[in-house]
Amino acid sequence: MPATPAWPPRSAPRLFVEQRLDQGAQVSLGGNQAHYLSRVMRAGPGDAVVLCDDQTGEWAARVVEAGKHAVLLEAVEQLRPREQVPDFWLCPALLKKDRFDLVLEKATELGVARIVPVLTRRCVADKLNADRARSIVTEAAEQCARTALPELGDVTKLDALLRGWPQDRALFFADELGGEPAAAAFAAHSGPAALITGPEGGFDDAEREAIGAHPQARPITLGPRILRGETAAIAATALWMGMRGDWE
Repeated sequence: MPATPAWPPRSAPRLFVEQRLDQGAQVSLGGNQAHYLSRVMRAGPGDAVVLCDDQTGEWAARVVEAGKHAVLLEAVEQLRPREQVPDFWLCPALLKKDRFDLVLEKATELGVARIVPVLTRRCVADKLNADRARSIVTEAAEQCARTALPELGDVTKLDALLRGWPQDRALFFADELGGEPAAAAFAAHSGPAALITGPEGGFDDAEREAIGAHPQARPITLGPRILRGETAAIAATALWMGMRGDWE
């Protein structure tokens, strides 16, 4: 006797929705999400879709109606509660658009809880399209099966970030001039943490001094090579997740 296929199948599309989900809840999707389901994925009545609401978690849903401009779904059963992600913030300096897009995407995949874009003196970019950034992190969360979206903070000037820094959160400072080896620093610390990385031209002397003087700052080195801003942010985040995050 053939085995009963798993439901929902692993190939089912995944989408985040704004509506809070519950068993039997009906969700109407329009715009790009409706186009994706009906035109790209060719979803029709009865097909499975996995929905996440960033509140209750992950749900299996069935398509009730599928049209060109709207798709109606019904939540059938909860698959997973909203995950508890490690209490780790990433504070990357703004980079050129494509490079910062990569940071947003990979930080989401790696499990960062909060992303705070930082504006420094040597940043080539000085603005961030918040809607586009939110779309990038949402799509990344859908692709890597996260059930919790990272919080995306406003672009913040470095001096304002330091002034308002919480007293209970360590700020690991990726300093190209050196510091404690990152792995050792991460292993020695427990509790809320964050990482700040610099722009294409690095931090200037005044910024480096200001960060280093902050009581919560802990300068770290990411090895003998000078890394691009996006490489430093991604590599250090992965290392933290391996040492102190949910990769253990």
